[in-house]
Amino acid sequence: MKRVAILGSTGSIGQQALDVIGRLPERLQVVALAAHSNLERLLEQAEMFRVEAVGLLCPPQEAQKSLPERLERAGKWLQLYTGVDGLCELVRRADIDIVVVALTGIIALKPTLAAIESGKTIALSTKEVLVGAGEYVMQQAHAYGVAILPIDSEHSGAFQILQERPLETVERLILTASGGPFRQRPLETFESITVQEALQHPNWRMGPKITVDSATMMNKGLEVIEAHWLFGLPLEQIEVLIHPQSIVHALVEFRDGSVLAQLSVPDMRLPIQYALLYPERVDTELPRLRLEQVRLLEFEAPDLNRYPCLGLAYEAARIGGTMPAVLNAANEVAVQLFLQEQIPFAAIPALVEQTMRAHEPREATLQAVLEADAWAREYVQVWRQKWY
Repeated sequence: MKRVAILGSTGSIGQQALDVIGRLPERLQVVALAAHSNLERLLEQAEMFRVEAVGLLCPPQEAQKSLPERLERAGKWLQLYTGVDGLCELVRRADIDIVVVALTGIIALKPTLAAIESGKTIALSTKEVLVGAGEYVMQQAHAYGVAILPIDSEHSGAFQILQERPLETVERLILTASGGPFRQRPLETFESITVQEALQHPNWRMGPKITVDSATMMNKGLEVIEAHWLFGLPLEQIEVLIHPQSIVHALVEFRDGSVLAQLSVPDMRLPIQYALLYPERVDTELPRLRLEQVRLLEFEAPDLNRYPCLGLAYEAARIGGTMPAVLNAANEVAVQLFLQEQIPFAAIPALVEQTMRAHEPREATLQAVLEADAWAREYVQVWRQKWY
């Protein structure tokens, strides 16, 4: 029996992780849940799965006043952890074996490191953890003998292919991208893209931020950086192809010219289940791939004029140091501004690029990463006020 904590349980990945766990009561048990600020949903989940500990990153001020009453209604057996430090304390609990990291943004970094230092296996969904501090996080994981298992469909696919295969035999790793909802939209109309249009992903059910990242393909740029640290491959060996059907999630070309691919239906519960059960594989009656029904698999190279965020991500990764953290922070703020309808869609890459140009990268120590992240967030807000 694996005992699981989920950071980000009320989000899309967290809810799908709970669905997987609910299908495997004899193998998986939820012992702790944490959310950003959705207290009502968190308490519902706590009651449903009978957990003993819950965490809340940002308790709403009005909720804090009534928190004792709410916890009493949910059951006095609940132990509450609040803020980043509280989540760090939560993941150190002795009754946790594996921590699902599915919080949005760099705010997940400190709890992830706390879990690593406590010897917990990490099932990682939050891209920003490795984008912002990949070298440091992987050093810590190796030092504490902790496995980091990817939940992203593309990284899970690559992980499955690369098992027990020497990296020196790998020619290149190919991550696939759907291309988002604007793959064929005329470029001259990008200024008029609405929030509602950007949130209409053709294949995946995801949260608002990552759905917008898919539309800009920043998500794929972040995944390239993440794959670099996860698998120890040079950037020049990691490529991206647009694959509208989202059936092939990753491909690995080997030195002899052979190419292996991982295929499955576009359902995030499959990589979540693989990470939680690794190395086991069991049938939980999730959807199966029927190639005779798919019939067509298409691939094309991404156009960087259409997806400038992908090019910016490669540039940040090549520069290294604190630049990927700045890329990520600037993008987080820009996407949030777009979701709040304060900037147009096309301003997202423009603000990210401007912030990168203004940054002087430093060595990516933990402190430097956090400082660069804070600087970039403030810088984007200042420039947004000048431009819009």
